[in-house]
Amino acid sequence: MTIYLEIAGRRRKVQCERDAENRWHVMLDGQAVEVDAKMLQPGVWSLILAGRAHSVVLEEAPDGTAVHVGRTRFPYEMNDPRSLRSQRRSGESGDGPVTLKASMPGRVVRVVHPQGDAVAAGQGVLVIEAMKMQNEVKSPKSGSVAQLLVAAGDTVSAGQVLAIIE
Repeated sequence: MTIYLEIAGRRRKVQCERDAENRWHVMLDGQAVEVDAKMLQPGVWSLILAGRAHSVVLEEAPDGTAVHVGRTRFPYEMNDPRSLRSQRRSGESGDGPVTLKASMPGRVVRVVHPQGDAVAAGQGVLVIEAMKMQNEVKSPKSGSVAQLLVAAGDTVSAGQVLAIIE
């Protein structure tokens, strides 16, 4: 898998692969990086880089994404051509229906726009709480909420379809 990260105004190319023994092989800007990574829970990782252990927490909030390494927060933008967020930024979301999916397990705390409501591109449709943080799930395009498949109070799993925007 290849992704592009922009951190502090610098674009980085990250290539990650797992081998048959479930070990990570990582290339950062074409240079091999020795990484031992274990997911402790969704969004929380233990990393050993160059012999040093790091606790890493991923943050996905309405105002952007960041990674916390120890006590330091690093805002970043990710461009993965397969992701809905990257397609939305590059204007490739298309004219057809779009599904909104949960990025991590959590609980729906509020439905901002119920089924049938009109929404603008970038407007919040619902809010999910995960790891004591509230994340707004936004519409990638202007249209209407054709189907809302969850309600406030529902528990959702990562990748679960939450709504369809037409």
